[in-house]
Amino acid sequence: MEKNDLKTIPTFGYEIVRDNVLRTILGKHEEEVLYWAGKELARKFPLFSIDEAPNFFEQAGWGQLTLEKESKSHYTFILTGDADVLKFDERCFRIEAGFLAEQIQKLKGCLTECYEEKKAKQHEIIFNVKWDEKEKIK
Repeated sequence: MEKNDLKTIPTFGYEIVRDNVLRTILGKHEEEVLYWAGKELARKFPLFSIDEAPNFFEQAGWGQLTLEKESKSHYTFILTGDADVLKFDERCFRIEAGFLAEQIQKLKGCLTECYEEKKAKQHEIIFNVKWDEKEKIK
């Protein structure tokens, strides 16, 4: 998708749905359901390499994603952006975690999980993505 093809919506509209409607509907199940929803989004918007993830995050309005560390069975990503928009101290970031887990699971072919760590004072979220090469996914 070209940059000039992107349509914008007011941040307020996005915040109403993400921070109020979903939280109210999902209640105590918000984190689990949003993680599953992120995995489902990854299936509908597949990436062909992990290098495409930062662009997807930016286009989705999720912030700036950076691959910070890479090892044999682990990635560490850092999510940054405008603190007023991303609301690091208030928002659940499980939809982004589920999205990363599913994309990497598809790319690696192994069972994958993602856990996020809030660093609200630094205005960032750390996503730790781990996969198990012994648990192959068909």
